[in-house]
Amino acid sequence: MGLRIGIIHNQEEKSIRILQRLRGLLADKEGLELVKQDPELVITIGGDGTLLSAFHRYSHRLDQVRFLGVHTGHLGFYTDWRDYELPELVKSLCDEPSKSVSYPLLDVVVSYRDGKHKHFLALNESTIRKGSRTMVADVYIKEELFERFRGDGLAISTPTGSTAYNKSVGGAVVHPSINAMQLAEIASLNNRVFRTLGSPSIIGSHEWVDVRLSGEGQHLITIDQLDIVSQEVSSIKYKIAEERIHFASYRHMHFWHRVKDAFIRED
Repeated sequence: MGLRIGIIHNQEEKSIRILQRLRGLLADKEGLELVKQDPELVITIGGDGTLLSAFHRYSHRLDQVRFLGVHTGHLGFYTDWRDYELPELVKSLCDEPSKSVSYPLLDVVVSYRDGKHKHFLALNESTIRKGSRTMVADVYIKEELFERFRGDGLAISTPTGSTAYNKSVGGAVVHPSINAMQLAEIASLNNRVFRTLGSPSIIGSHEWVDVRLSGEGQHLITIDQLDIVSQEVSSIKYKIAEERIHFASYRHMHFWHRVKDAFIRED
């Protein structure tokens, strides 16, 4: 029985062409089996958004599946291969050992005023906002009140997510080998009366952050691509998840090369 491979793609014309070509190449190789259920390897065709969708589709079996990305536009942080490299990709699947590299995930528990809870995993980040009004929240670290936050919102990111929205609000870029999460403020209100730390914080894997919302009104919570809009959320708890995402490391690109390519290199 061969390696069970699933493919997830976006609906762009280029991605459809790549899909058809990849299917043809895989069909010619023994030991590789295209499946629709229970894959061992998930190949995504598109960009980082496509891989995020694949992650959430298979988040219930992360210990049984690895991911590999083929990008159709600019180099992404989760996509290693270009469309013209498909023959090399397929050859790697046949010839190389099934090694993988794993990255931390964010464990998110959303609690409601009626006592109910919802649990999520995030690959990139989660944010909390309160629309056009100032958000007020008590931020606890390991059950101890750290600060009362006032401002536009908070962003909590994984190391791989540190290059996304976190970076745009002044957060640090964190190497994914560091098993930690980052808490960044979004336009915090600081004056003689109201004070917050005012800088990003790196929270270790043995700690957790509990954001307890104050006052009534509608809050917007994002967890990767998911939006939760509710007036009934009382708190959100974050920690580094026990689960990790595994990427096929046939040729997993150096993290700092990705950072340079995305933010520094000029074409």
